[in-house]
Formats: sequence, C-alpha cells, structure tokens
Amino acid sequence: MRFISLLLIFLLGSFSLLAQVSKPKYANEFLSIGVGARSFAMGGANVASVSDASAGYWNPAKLMAIKSDYSLNLMHAEYFAGIAAYDYAGFATPIDEESTMGITFIRFGVDDIPDTRFLYDANGALNYDNIRFFSAADYAFQFSYARNLKFLEGLSFGANAKVIHRTVGEFAKAWGFGFDLGASYKYKNLDIGLMARDVTGTFTTWYHNVTMIEQIYNQTNNEIPENSTELAVPRLILGTAYTQKLPYKFSVLAEVNFDATFDGQRNTYISEDKFSIDPRAGIELAYDNMAFLRFGGNNLQKIKNFNGTERWNGQANMGLGFKYKILQIDYAFTDLGNSSESLYSHIFSVILNWNAKE
Repeated sequence: MRFISLLLIFLLGSFSLLAQVSKPKYANEFLSIGVGARSFAMGGANVASVSDASAGYWNPAKLMAIKSDYSLNLMHAEYFAGIAAYDYAGFATPIDEESTMGITFIRFGVDDIPDTRFLYDANGALNYDNIRFFSAADYAFQFSYARNLKFLEGLSFGANAKVIHRTVGEFAKAWGFGFDLGASYKYKNLDIGLMARDVTGTFTTWYHNVTMIEQIYNQTNNEIPENSTELAVPRLILGTAYTQKLPYKFSVLAEVNFDATFDGQRNTYISEDKFSIDPRAGIELAYDNMAFLRFGGNNLQKIKNFNGTERWNGQANMGLGFKYKILQIDYAFTDLGNSSESLYSHIFSVILNWNAKE
C-alpha cells in the first residue's frame, strides 16, 4: 500500500506538469515503430501474445510468459533505401518464480550526414577535404520488471523505466525519461494485454549549441531555437489473442490490438478531436511450434484522391519464422504504403532462448 501511495503521488505530480511544457504531436515517435520481425509481420498486433525478450518493449507484463532462463532478441532494419538504420536488442531473465526483469536498447539514426559549413576555406577556395560528417540519432534504454499477482491466477503486472537520448551531431542534444505500465491476463487459450505507454508523460529536454548554429541561422533569417522541453502524452494499447490447436501438430493464433492516442486528431480509422484509435490485426499459423507463417494488417488511413474522392488505404504485412532448439529466426516483409509507389522493407530478427523450461 505504501508503494501504491507513492506511485499515485508521483503520477499526480507528473500530470500537474503537463500544461507547463510543449506537447508536439508525434514526440519521440521513433519509440512507436515497433521491434521484432514477428510483430512487424503481424501488423504490430503483439501486446497480448508476445512471449520473448521483446515483451520489454510491447508489454512488460508479458515477460512472465517467457519459458527460458535467458532470452535475447536482436533486430536490424534499414529504412528509406538504407539511409536510416534501426537497431534493437532486448534481454530478459527471471529473478525468481514470480518475477522477471528485462533490458531494452533501441537506436534509430541517420549516419554520415555531410557538414558543408567549412567547404570554402578562409581564402574562398573550394576544398572538399573540409567536409565533416555527423549523425542524427535517437537512443532509448529501458529497464523492465514484471511480476505475477497472486490474488488472481493468470494475471501479471509490468513496468518500464526508460531513458531517451537524442543527438544531432554537436548541434543539439536531448535527454528524456518516462515510464510505461503493462498488464496481462491469461485464461485457457485467451490472452488479454493492456499497455500504457508514457503513463506519466515522457519528458525530453533539448539543448542547442548556439555558438555553432548562430551564424547559419542569422544568414538564413531563421529564428535561433531555444532550449525547450517536449512531452510525449500517454497512449493506451489494448490487445486480445486467441490460440487454437489444429490437427497434425498445427495451431493458429489470432490477435487484435487497438492503439489509442491522446495528442489530437490523427488520420486513423477512429479519429476524434481529443483521441484517435488505430486498429491492428495479425494471424500466425504454426507447425509443431517450429515453423511459422504470419500475416498482418494495420495503418488504416483515409486518402483523398486528386478528383476529390476519398478511399481507405492500409498496410499489409507477412512473414516467416523458424525455431530450432535455442535459436529462432523471424523474417517480415512489410508494405509501407500499400500502393503502386510503395516501398517495401525486409526485416530480420534473431531470438536466443537458453535453458528452456518447456
């Protein structure tokens, strides 16, 4: 009870700061991309059925579903024809029979950006050797904790404490922190998951190196940015999954998620002035818990055509998975636009589970 009281005081204190900082839409949006090829293949519908180290990202309460002493999840993906690199690593291990801890690392960055401020030397001569390079990258590190709740069998609770670091070379840096809460309930073949991201609001404070950018901003008549604090407002994700065994060692799992945001109107299936809801769905066909075929759909948006008419557009995904002893390899083929001009991404992730309990 003392812990709950302190948590409520902390939450109320955090909410009192919401009106004192800017709340830009899509703040720290790199944390909403997702992790793990399995989740991408299933359209991001994952908060109820995840059962590996990536649960630290999707729903920390599902860390209790891991059936091994050690679980490691690694992923690398490239976006925009290889311009941006997206890397993820997650690790989880039980503390005792009733609790589990996890660690998550995420990096999304664009490297080797040319800095041409010194392209011309003091004599006005063009010198390409003076070009320097920098990176614009977003980092997130989080610690997760999950525990079974004894008063109801099948119910577990989890929490994340996360630190965010964002850099734009030596021109600007940002530090932030925030918390997530998750819950999971399992009853027979049914799994229910609830994830509250940025439950206290995730605060990110930007620091700008004015001495490096002042001259350029003055020459281009742009306003010099000031140090500021951004706030990522809370979002809720509710998911439910159902697993059914089939003949000949086959089984099928279907999951539906509803992602609710509260930073204003977005182009989603349900879009109101104060909130928006983006539905996601995925299905996984498994053989002997060894080979997997996955499909998913998400990102349902209303698109306006050139003739003024409107149509619904969505994102289709598919993937494969293979598990053998401690090793699992997952692959996802993701359509980023579902149109004739769309781009496709190939995403791979590797999962290692040591000392499996089952």
